[in-house]
Amino acid sequence: MSDNFNKSVLLLGGARSGKSKYALTMVESSGLSPLYCATGIATDREMEVRIARHQRDRNPRWKAVETPYGFEVLERESLSGWGVVVDCITFLANNLFWREKDPEKAFLLLEEQLGKLFKKREEEGFFLVFVSNEVGMGIVPEHPTGRSFRDLQGRINQWLASRVQEVYFLIAGIPWRIK
Repeated sequence: MSDNFNKSVLLLGGARSGKSKYALTMVESSGLSPLYCATGIATDREMEVRIARHQRDRNPRWKAVETPYGFEVLERESLSGWGVVVDCITFLANNLFWREKDPEKAFLLLEEQLGKLFKKREEEGFFLVFVSNEVGMGIVPEHPTGRSFRDLQGRINQWLASRVQEVYFLIAGIPWRIK
């Protein structure tokens, strides 16, 4: 594998900014075997439609695994030679936030799960692309729960950005490299 793709990348941006599409393009252009880690859970009809759209947008070569609460499913598989997209950290954080009912416990679980994935990448060498929403640029949420989630998301984005080799911010489908 080329050293150009033995790295980790974080793609940040607002909703519908082109993050997922750019992540898929990055991995497809690498020539590596593509793996999609889906963190979303279909909790209503709108989410079912959103998930179906993401599935249609992926080339049939993509292998997909469900990772709504973490990456245990990947522990026994070698990922050497793969390009892995985790889409998205915001849904993973949301799932743990609501399951745990405690933002600090959710953060620690996110750190643990993502830390294991980073360790696996260091040991095996694979291309790892995270997709996450930048939620700190909007209005301050009206309710305490919304503010707690925004803070959790901001903390995990900072944690990820400090550990990946590259960070891009997407606006209207245009990636800006910021690290």
